[in-house]
Amino acid sequence: MQGDPLLVKVNKLTSTKTQLPYSYYSLPFCQPEHIVDSAENLGEVLRGDRIENSPYVFKMREPQMCNIVCRKILDKKAAKAFKEKINDEYRVNMILDNLPLVVPIRRPDQENAVVYQYGYHVGLRGQYAGSKEEKHFIHNHLTFTVKYHKDPLSGSARIVGFEVKPFSVKHEYEGEWNEKTRLTTCDPHAKRAVTSSESPQEVEEKKEIIFTYDVEFQESDIKWASRWDTYLLMADDQIHWFSIVNSLMIVLFLSGMVAMIMLRTLYRDISKYNQLETQEEAQEETGWKLLHGDVFRPPANSDLLCVYVGTGVQFFGMILVMMIFALLGFLSPSNRGGLMTAMLLLWVFMGLFAGYSSARLYKLFKGTEWKKITLKTAFMFPATVFAIFFVLNALIWGQKSSGAVPFGTMFALVLLWFGISVPLVFVGSYFGFKKPATEDPVKTNKIPRQIPEQAWYMNPAFSILIGGILPFGAVFIELFFILTSIWLHQFYYIFGFLFIVFVILIITCAEITVVLCYFQLCNEDYLWWWRSYLTSGSSAFYLFLYAAFYFFTKLEITKAVSGVLYFGYMLIISYSFFVLTGTIGFYACFWFTRLIYSSVKID
Repeated sequence: MQGDPLLVKVNKLTSTKTQLPYSYYSLPFCQPEHIVDSAENLGEVLRGDRIENSPYVFKMREPQMCNIVCRKILDKKAAKAFKEKINDEYRVNMILDNLPLVVPIRRPDQENAVVYQYGYHVGLRGQYAGSKEEKHFIHNHLTFTVKYHKDPLSGSARIVGFEVKPFSVKHEYEGEWNEKTRLTTCDPHAKRAVTSSESPQEVEEKKEIIFTYDVEFQESDIKWASRWDTYLLMADDQIHWFSIVNSLMIVLFLSGMVAMIMLRTLYRDISKYNQLETQEEAQEETGWKLLHGDVFRPPANSDLLCVYVGTGVQFFGMILVMMIFALLGFLSPSNRGGLMTAMLLLWVFMGLFAGYSSARLYKLFKGTEWKKITLKTAFMFPATVFAIFFVLNALIWGQKSSGAVPFGTMFALVLLWFGISVPLVFVGSYFGFKKPATEDPVKTNKIPRQIPEQAWYMNPAFSILIGGILPFGAVFIELFFILTSIWLHQFYYIFGFLFIVFVILIITCAEITVVLCYFQLCNEDYLWWWRSYLTSGSSAFYLFLYAAFYFFTKLEITKAVSGVLYFGYMLIISYSFFVLTGTIGFYACFWFTRLIYSSVKID
C-alpha cells in the first residue's frame, strides 16, 4: 500500500574482469546503523552472494528527491580501494523485493529496444577537457526507478521493476556541513535534480564525497507474475534454433548410419539362413562374428571402468532430474542459488544409482570384493573435484573475496558427502551385488585370440579423438550461452532449449559410439570396453579447448588468479562432461554388442 517502507538490500560487487566477488561493505560506502546479513542457502554462499541491508529506504509510491545518505572524507586506504574497484570495472548489485537492480541501456540498432545490465558501475575513469591525466570518478548519485503494477480491484500495488541511472556529481553547499545542510547542486525545494555528470566527483585522498539518491515510481502494465520476463528476454533466440537445427542434422546423419548397420547385420543373418549369400559376403561377414569367444572378455583395469560408469550414472541422474525440475519452473532465477543447491542435493542422492550400477558391472566382470569397488565409487571422482575446489577456494580466500566458501559451508559439503552420499553408494552397491550377474549372450574362450594389425584410421587414439567431435559439435552453440551466463554474469533461463540439446547429446554420444564400435569389431579388434567409454568421453577434451578459446576471445580477464580460477573451474566442468558422455557411450555400446551377439547362432 502507499507509504509502506520498501527495504533495499545490497548484494556483492562483481566484475567480469576479475571474476572475484566482494561484499558491498568491503568498500567504504554509506552504512546503516546495524549491518544485518540475510539468510542464505548453500547455493548462494557457493556463488559468493552476500546479501545485507542498506541505508536506502523507500516508501511505496512516495517519490523522493535528493535524499542525502551520508558524507565521507576519503583517507588514503579508502581512495585506493575505490580506485582499484573502478579500474577493475566492478558493479554494485542491489535487490528490491527479490528483483535485481538493472541499468537500462538503449540498443542503437533497434528502436525502443532496451538491454538490461545487472548492477551499476562503482565509477568510471576519464579526463577533464584539455587534460591528459586520467582521473577516477565515483557514481555517488543514484536515480532509482521503481516500477509497480496496480491491482484495479484491491488498489494495492506490487513491484515489477527496479532500475537505476548512476551519476557522478561533485555536490556543493554553503557554509559549514551539518545535518540540516542543503545542497546547491541538488535541491528538492528548488526542484533542482541531477540529470548529468557535468561536474563529476573525483576519487582522491582527503576529498569529500556526498552520497545522494532520488526515487521515482512508475506504473507499469507488466503483471507481477511475469515481472521476470523482461529480465530474461532473449534477443537471440534465432541462434538457439540454429543450434538445435545444426545438432539435429548431426543426429539424422548418425541415425542413418546406425540404421544401415543394423539393417545390414540383420539382413546378413537372414540371408545366411536362406543360403543366398555370395562367397564375398560370407568372407565379409566373418569380421565381428569371429570375435564371439573374446568380445565379452573383461578389460584391463576393469575396476576403474566400473567406478567411472557408476559416477557417470550418478551424473546422468542428477542432470536429468534437474532438467525436469527446471522445465517445470522450480528453479527460476528469483530463487537465488536454487540451481546450485538442487545440483548438490541431487548429486548426493544419486549416489544410490552410482553404487548400484558400478556393482552390477563389477559382478559381470566376476569381481568379488564389492566393498572395495564401492569405496572407490564413493570417493574417487568427488575427492578429485574437492581437491581442485579446495585449492581454488584457497586462492579466492587469499584475495579476501566474498566468493571464498566459509569454513562452515565447507564442513557442510563434507558432511553431505560423507554423511549421505557415501552411505547411499554403499546401499546401492549392496543391492546391485546381491542380484544375480547378467549372463553374457556368448561364452568366452580361455585363450585370447590374436588381434590383427589395424589400419591407421582404426588406431585407438585416432578413433577416440574423432568420436568426440560430433557430440561436442551438437552442443557447442548452446555451450557459448552457458559460458556467457557463468562468466559474464547473465541469467540463463532457457531450459527448454537446454533440454532438447541434452537429448540430442545423449543420442549423438550413443550413435557415434555404436558406429565406431561396429567398425572396430568388423576389424576383429575386441577391446571395445574402454574404447567405447573414451570415444564419446573425448568430447570433454574439445569442451576444454573451446573454454580456452572462449577465454582468449570473449573475456577480458587480466589477473593471474582469475585466469587460474577460470581454468580450474572449467577443468572440473570438462571432467564432469567426460564422465557423463563416456557413460552414455559405454551403455550404448554395451547394449549394441549384446544385441548383435545374442542374434547370432554360433555353430
